[in-house]
Amino acid sequence: ADYLDNGNNKMAIQQADKLLKKHKDLHCAKVLKAIGLQRTGKQDEAYALAQEVAALEPTDDNSLQALTILYREMHRPELVTKLYEAAVKKVPNSEEYHSHLFMAYARVGEYKKMQQAGMALYKIVPKNPYYFWSVMSLIMQSISAQDENLSKTMFLPLAERMVEKMVKEDKIEAEAEVELYYMILERLEKYKEALDVVRGKLGEKLTSELQSRENKCMAMYKKLHRWPECNALARRLLLKNSDDWQFYITYFDSVFQLIDESWTPPAEEEHSLEGEVHCSIEQAVNFIEERITEESKSSRPLRGPYLAKLELIRHLRHRGCNDEYKLGDPEELMFQYFKKFGDKPCCFTDLKVFVDLLPPSQYTKFIRQLLDVIPLAAAAENEVALPGDIKALQQHLCVVQLSRLLGIYHAMEKKQKLAVVRELMLRYRHGLEFGKSCLKTELQFSDYYCLLAVHLLLDLWLEGEEAAVWQCLTLLEEGLSHSPSNAQFKLLLIRIYCQLGAFEPVSELYSSLDAKHIQHDTIGYLLTRYAGSLGHYAAASQSCNFALRFFHSNQKDTSEYIIQAYKYGAFEKIPEFIAFRNRLNSSLHFAQVRTERMLLDLLLEANISTSLEESIKSMSLSPEEDDIPWKDLRDNRDLTVLFSWDPKDRDISEEHRKLSLEEETLWLRIRSLTLRLVSGLPTLGHTIQPKNSEKTAENGVSSKIDTIRALLQQLEAAVDSGKKFLEQKIQYPVLGPPPTRMAGFFSNGSCQCQTSLFYLVSDIYELDTNGLEDSAEIQERIGNSFKSLVERLTDLFNKCKGDLIEVRDGTLKTHPNLLENLVFFVETISIALWVSSYCDSVLRPFKSNMQKKKKKKKESSVAMPPVFTHFLDYVTELQTLTSNVIDHIKGLEIILTALKLEELSLKDTLLLQEEKKFTKTVQGKVQSSYHHSVQEIGELLKKRLDTIKKLKI
Repeated sequence: ADYLDNGNNKMAIQQADKLLKKHKDLHCAKVLKAIGLQRTGKQDEAYALAQEVAALEPTDDNSLQALTILYREMHRPELVTKLYEAAVKKVPNSEEYHSHLFMAYARVGEYKKMQQAGMALYKIVPKNPYYFWSVMSLIMQSISAQDENLSKTMFLPLAERMVEKMVKEDKIEAEAEVELYYMILERLEKYKEALDVVRGKLGEKLTSELQSRENKCMAMYKKLHRWPECNALARRLLLKNSDDWQFYITYFDSVFQLIDESWTPPAEEEHSLEGEVHCSIEQAVNFIEERITEESKSSRPLRGPYLAKLELIRHLRHRGCNDEYKLGDPEELMFQYFKKFGDKPCCFTDLKVFVDLLPPSQYTKFIRQLLDVIPLAAAAENEVALPGDIKALQQHLCVVQLSRLLGIYHAMEKKQKLAVVRELMLRYRHGLEFGKSCLKTELQFSDYYCLLAVHLLLDLWLEGEEAAVWQCLTLLEEGLSHSPSNAQFKLLLIRIYCQLGAFEPVSELYSSLDAKHIQHDTIGYLLTRYAGSLGHYAAASQSCNFALRFFHSNQKDTSEYIIQAYKYGAFEKIPEFIAFRNRLNSSLHFAQVRTERMLLDLLLEANISTSLEESIKSMSLSPEEDDIPWKDLRDNRDLTVLFSWDPKDRDISEEHRKLSLEEETLWLRIRSLTLRLVSGLPTLGHTIQPKNSEKTAENGVSSKIDTIRALLQQLEAAVDSGKKFLEQKIQYPVLGPPPTRMAGFFSNGSCQCQTSLFYLVSDIYELDTNGLEDSAEIQERIGNSFKSLVERLTDLFNKCKGDLIEVRDGTLKTHPNLLENLVFFVETISIALWVSSYCDSVLRPFKSNMQKKKKKKKESSVAMPPVFTHFLDYVTELQTLTSNVIDHIKGLEIILTALKLEELSLKDTLLLQEEKKFTKTVQGKVQSSYHHSVQEIGELLKKRLDTIKKLKI
């Protein structure tokens, strides 16, 4: 076992063998040997050994534990349940084995059996937790039941009765049990009863979370629309802590609800269960003013009361009653707020929410007013006034961010924008003085200046200023050198490099972000969208693996979380964990990565290192199966991961998110159908005798061609939907979601090529079933298909011609679309070759049959059917075309190597000496990345050329 722990699996196997020679029936040694075998990649042997032991139904703890570990590593948790079912039968009173059995059921989500196992445990050892495990399993049955009705009439009422029994017998001990009772009542929509539980004696147990009781009461009051109680409770909690934002919102909402219902407090008794109620705007205004007065006496400044005043103004404006309540002018209030909190980084995000209370005509005046109160000092007459300490720097930064948000920078023309960029960078470099003592992992105080400068340059780039984008990269690389942990710098670099078509620097940047766990799903798209499409095949495989490893381990990990939740009685977390697992399983990104990864593997291996058939078999792919949950796809991408200070009309909107999800889903459908069509090719294998074509329906091959024809129709439909979508000509914001590869796929002709290749499969199949006699028409059709395919592929190649990087007026310009077209060309030619090898497998037997006939008849001339010459011409032309493309790529390599970037005088950007250093680095990275892409594409095409040469019938 020690050897296994240290990862020395071979030694572990040897030691186990020694033991087994002495004691033939030592179960535990056998299992430990099996673990060693599993870890050295001999899964089948390991499984056979494990089953030998399992068949003996062991009851010793060591064997059971070891087998559990082994099955977990095999991803076969269902085998653990069988193991403990047998153990429990033999040792019926073991608390330990019963609880292991319960947990084994929990791993595979067998809720009904969990319920029974829980009760069996409670009978052996009457401990409360076991009883409530059983209750929780009922709730889980209700959650997982497809039939809403069943869960509300059977599972939940049963769970409620079980808990009530414990309540009546006064056996409720722990907080978790009360939580569980509350959860059941809430799901049954018995809000009144739930409220009574929380407010009653049982509620006193709810102590582990701050304000747990109050929050639960508030939730129930809202469900029951008991606004007086909502209001009074919120008021009471705000008196305790006037900085708790959620209660301000509830307080305002309930006041306006009560006004709309014209509620009046009763004359005699209490206003409500929770005490005094405010039901008029005057009371609300006074309440907020009192909070502000109180705040001025408190030892530390609180932001809540001041922001609440702005929130109330917003509510009142929304209702159309502006100035009757003399709350003051929003502009003045925001100015006062800035004076109080402007040196805190949160000041900008606080005010951002309220800027729409300002009239646009006041924007410039407002910004000037803020600038006037910041202590800045200029060294000389014409120089920029700079802050003397960190506080002043934070205040100034806040104003710059607000200027961007109010659109003041957007309205400037090019010259002004460049001047602002210069000033921001000067302030950025000056601000580095304050951060000299910062650790490497800390951000510099002035980093945002640099980011804002880059945002301004991005505006210029979008307006057609080619040099601006290089300056963006230069400034970001400089920023990163001073602040190596700044994720925003890295994310923005990733986006810009990708838009320029350079993937090489991105891998390193992404890995330095050190994305953890769920981030592989939320920001993984930044990597996987571009790796393959820019020709970095090795990096693409790696980035898909990162993501897939996370998604696959999520299955296993979530089961462990659920088990821990049962052990510690954190019942309310269990449905959350299950929802989390489902959300990840139906993640859009997961489906995309799975599909692209398989297409990539086929592209790199099929018919090169292994046959297409073997590759498809190893992925257990089949054209009939579709494992993507189309109806439940969840878009878990974080599209706002890049900071943006843009005004609302330029920022990413809900509409953009919807459209991006629609586009991603359409593209995924096209890719998934392509993959399934390719996986159908080997199933059409040559098993048909043309004579008895009636029988073919029985042996299932003809249904395979039907599958392919059906998929082809679905592909046509998906392509049509894709084209319709693109007609809308959607422009996402520059830092919004990246568009898919769909537009390029249609415009460069790959789509037409790939579809006609699958139609060709259908024709060849027909030729195969009908035989060569009387099939002149089909043969001619196939011949024409070959011709038009070569023309289309040549067109596609023509769209790949041109310089990838060119120097124009002293600036570099990259053409990433040419690179993407080349990648599509490689993919399309690969599909063409897989289809050709299917043609080859059909035509070869025909040819050998004809040669046999020729020998029999001893005739020198049996006319060759035209389809053979068509095919030979086609293969020869494919070979010539591929050789031409390989030569073209060699040419590109030579040009890329010869590009002398040093001689580029980046004129008119007034670069400082230190900036020049970074510009050189950036351009070098882009050049090297393009060179790398072209090399990988060239290598792959050479391998494909070798497979063409084998295709001579």
